Amino acid sequence: MFKPLLALSLVCLVGCLDNEEKTTEQKNQGLVYCAEANPVSFNPQVTTTGSTIDIIANQLYDRLLSIDPVSAEFKAELATDWKISPDGKAITFTLRKGVKFHTTKYFNPSRDFNADDVIFTFSRLFDVYNPYHFVGDASYPYFQSVGIDQLIRRIVRVSDYQVRFELYNAESSFLANLATDFAVVLSEEYAMQLKARNQENLFDQYPVGTGPYVYKEYRRDRLIRYYRNPDYWKHPVVLEQLVYDITPNGTTRVAKMLTKECDVTAHPSSAQLSILSQREDIKVQKEQNLNIGYWAFNTERPPFDDVRVRQALASAIDVDKIMQAVYYGNGIKAQSLLPPASWAFEAQKAMPEFNPALAKTLLAEAGYKNGFDMNIWAMPVSRIYNPNARKMAELMQSDLRKIGVNVNIVEYEWNTFLQRIGEHRHDSVLLGWAADTPDPDNFMSPLLSCTATFSGKNPANWCHPEFDLLLTQALDTTDLEKRKQYYNQAQRIIVQELPILPIAHGMRFQAASSDVKGISLSPFGGISLANARKE
Repeated sequence: MFKPLLALSLVCLVGCLDNEEKTTEQKNQGLVYCAEANPVSFNPQVTTTGSTIDIIANQLYDRLLSIDPVSAEFKAELATDWKISPDGKAITFTLRKGVKFHTTKYFNPSRDFNADDVIFTFSRLFDVYNPYHFVGDASYPYFQSVGIDQLIRRIVRVSDYQVRFELYNAESSFLANLATDFAVVLSEEYAMQLKARNQENLFDQYPVGTGPYVYKEYRRDRLIRYYRNPDYWKHPVVLEQLVYDITPNGTTRVAKMLTKECDVTAHPSSAQLSILSQREDIKVQKEQNLNIGYWAFNTERPPFDDVRVRQALASAIDVDKIMQAVYYGNGIKAQSLLPPASWAFEAQKAMPEFNPALAKTLLAEAGYKNGFDMNIWAMPVSRIYNPNARKMAELMQSDLRKIGVNVNIVEYEWNTFLQRIGEHRHDSVLLGWAADTPDPDNFMSPLLSCTATFSGKNPANWCHPEFDLLLTQALDTTDLEKRKQYYNQAQRIIVQELPILPIAHGMRFQAASSDVKGISLSPFGGISLANARKE
């Protein structure tokens, strides 16, 4: 009797294990991520839109190096090593061997990643002779705003697996900028094949990278589908498919989580967190994040070209009420453009306080005793730095009415919204920025430098020579204390001139089904699903 029972038990055990393995395999056939907006492009070089970067950067591509989110030290990626010359003007990268580009229905690579891809990728930013420099609108907003396109003198091919970046001058944030999600490496071979067919316009629409997933299809307003990259150099990718369900409405995203139509959802609002947290089958992740939500004024458009008007508007706003009604206690009231976690942060004593009487006095001094009409453009999507821009705008509208300023709230579809902001059609706008590196310049230059104004990515349309000089001086030295002094002065100018009013630093939230593992939130940069799996 014992042996047959034992045999039967073993058969049952093997069968159960087999079923469990099959269940795991079935689960990992795909993951659905509810995303908040259509991508602007499939190339991170040409956009700074956070919703787009989250979808494309770490899923399709790799960078030369990255930044460890805990230690903030540089980590090897496509570059295995780098050496900086004594004068800081030359950086030589040794490249990783055996890395393969994606094979897709529109491209079949004949060689591995090498130096030619690095040279092509980054020369596109500054070299007018690069055949792709003028493809699209020739705008590389992040790199132009931080001056990378003016910093690189040339890129030298030392060998198949070694390149040297030669700079016009040493810059303390150069490596950090190469570690951002914008600095992905593209395929030179793919670019040249498209050029031979006069199809250069397809390059930023149909991506080829070295990342964990391969592009399959995109249906606007519906979905994006990626397949597993079987040749990923870093580790085996578990998920067979990764699908982004384009769902702009935050309530709909949460509903899809509850009905299991989505496995992960981006940026649930603070109001929705209590609902999600009560579910045993859903886990909510929360992470401090280097970001800033702000109100920017178009300083080239009257009456916002008068600092007294900007100060008046800032003094009329009850930020404490915004913190309660929009952030629900899950944010930090801003005391500067930089968040408190930044090593260059300095709390600004001159930050505007809620004072409607002062606001009226300042308006009268500026010649607007009876107020005026204006618009506030509100983001149509929820982001880390502003979970509900519409609600924030409505609270501001109510406050400003009390000092005689009549507000019209303007909203557009996300990509249209960004395009028109870049054209400076707005009076004021509620926007924000999530840092890509822990370097303070990542806040300063992309948002408020003169070069960012010229590229259309400075929402305040503000160019201040003294402010720009401080940024340059901070980048020209590696002395941390000197850099901190320059950034402290820059923070004071922002509060004095108020091209933007810093409002809050938000927390990053993400909701996922309890069986989803391997997704971690970073304090800076986009999200990576390379290690995502279901258990």
